[in-house]
Amino acid sequence: MGEPDESRLGTAGPVGSADVPEEPAEPAAVGEAGEDERTAGGKKDRPAKKKGSGFLETLMYVLGGVVVALLVHTFLLQSFWIPSESMQNTLLVDDYVVVNKLAYKLGPVERGDIVVFKGWNGEDTIKRVIGVGGDHVKCCDAKHRITVNGTPLDEEGKYLYPGAKPSDREFDVKVPKGRLWLMGDHRNNSADSRFYPDDGHQGTISEDDVTGRAFLRYWPLNRISFLSRPDTFSVVR
Repeated sequence: MGEPDESRLGTAGPVGSADVPEEPAEPAAVGEAGEDERTAGGKKDRPAKKKGSGFLETLMYVLGGVVVALLVHTFLLQSFWIPSESMQNTLLVDDYVVVNKLAYKLGPVERGDIVVFKGWNGEDTIKRVIGVGGDHVKCCDAKHRITVNGTPLDEEGKYLYPGAKPSDREFDVKVPKGRLWLMGDHRNNSADSRFYPDDGHQGTISEDDVTGRAFLRYWPLNRISFLSRPDTFSVVR
């Protein structure tokens, strides 16, 4: 998910330095004024801090940071690298995204979401949700558009890869409850739900296999952007 530049205010001189030099003070005689000043009023020098205590404090800070990072990674956020062209142009090869792992513990998976899940080969996979449980997804209508519950999806110019057809494979699936129909944005270069009609689930994926919702593309820096849900699916009922 480069390092931020440090803000610098300029190099400060030692405390008390100024353009006008101070008059030097007379040195205290060894064993006389110097010693008396240190013991005046019954005050004594504090013992030097043990070197080991500083190391232990540093170690505790490091361990605390590791624990926090592990908790965040396990329960809240996770970073993923994009290795393929299946989600172009939304996500390009070598992009990095952040996934919210709590998203679907607090709410349902929705059409249009980009999700990371355990794919058909058991590996982490990223695709767009086209249909949720109970939906009827079909390819295609007379204008070669994918329909969800009879409503055609207006995908061109939104997220579909330029020049790609919505699908070059026909399908007609009623998505079972608790499962999802998923497709890549680069339909000509995406092995998605269309490719697994005989897997026993008609190519759908269980919601339990979803790791979370990709909500931020953070690398490279010139492509930082939130991954919002397109309005294409707002007309589907």
